[in-house]
Amino acid sequence: MNNKVAFISDPAYLEHITGLGHPESPQRLAAIWEKLHDDGLWDELVHIEPDSASEDDLRLIHKADYIEQAQRDIEAGMTMLSTGDTNVCPKSYDIALLAAGGAMRAVDAVCSGKVNSAFCAVRPPGHHATAGAGMGFCVFNNAAIAARYAQKNHNPERVLIVDWDVHHGNGTQEIFYDDPSVFYFSTHQFGLYPMPMTHLGYAGQTGEGRGDRTNINCPLPMGVGDEEIIAAFTEHLVPAMEQFSPELVIVSAGFDCIASDPIGGLGVTNEGIVALTKIVMDIAAASAGGRIISMLEGGYDLAGLASATTTHIRTMMQKG
Repeated sequence: MNNKVAFISDPAYLEHITGLGHPESPQRLAAIWEKLHDDGLWDELVHIEPDSASEDDLRLIHKADYIEQAQRDIEAGMTMLSTGDTNVCPKSYDIALLAAGGAMRAVDAVCSGKVNSAFCAVRPPGHHATAGAGMGFCVFNNAAIAARYAQKNHNPERVLIVDWDVHHGNGTQEIFYDDPSVFYFSTHQFGLYPMPMTHLGYAGQTGEGRGDRTNINCPLPMGVGDEEIIAAFTEHLVPAMEQFSPELVIVSAGFDCIASDPIGGLGVTNEGIVALTKIVMDIAAASAGGRIISMLEGGYDLAGLASATTTHIRTMMQKG
């Protein structure tokens, strides 16, 4: 028996143009769509059209002056946000609203029981965006917006965000670092962007104030693969979740952790993605009613990205 998995994507996401040769290209989504068709999964998914987040939705996470600055930058024709290294085009503000809105529609579908889980093939990605700045290819933090939107509209008291992107999700850590209701867990390559510039992502950073012990970073040495990343999940995430008992699980699914990625330096295989997905599914089954919202972050080898994404989705469709 299959679990129902929603798929949230839209051709409009292709209109966020980052420039010739930029790794975060529209072709990333086209490759995923094609692979899902080729593997016969497209018609098994529950397709949900995104709509745009409002600025009130963005303000659940982002500062009003940053939202205004991002809009001004883009409307002025800038090719990069003034806050950081995120390439943009004239349509990028509207597409970023649609990316955040896609994550919110996934929350609605999962939390209402329409589906068991959802995958958001949206862009631009989000986990580097802080409350007050876009950076690292990200405009707004889709995963963070999804978490807070869920808490506001569907009332899960405790949300887990799992991030297996090869890069540390500095924005997500910073946003929820003192928040006891959102637990952030990240595996990432030690020393890779943006760790040197943000000074975030280190193992000793476990949260502060009321959010103490609701942040776990597992930085991994360059070159390690399935065994080491699975061990980080089983030795650190699983026991922490026995205490935290999340009522909703969000995955920042960055597939630049796979061995073929041109930017990353880890060696995760599709078998590793299956294992990580199953661990997250077990956590969600134990306390969250199986509810998982997964969203695309990084992943820049087109064939590898498409294969790993399809593997992740296929695993979420399997019951037991």
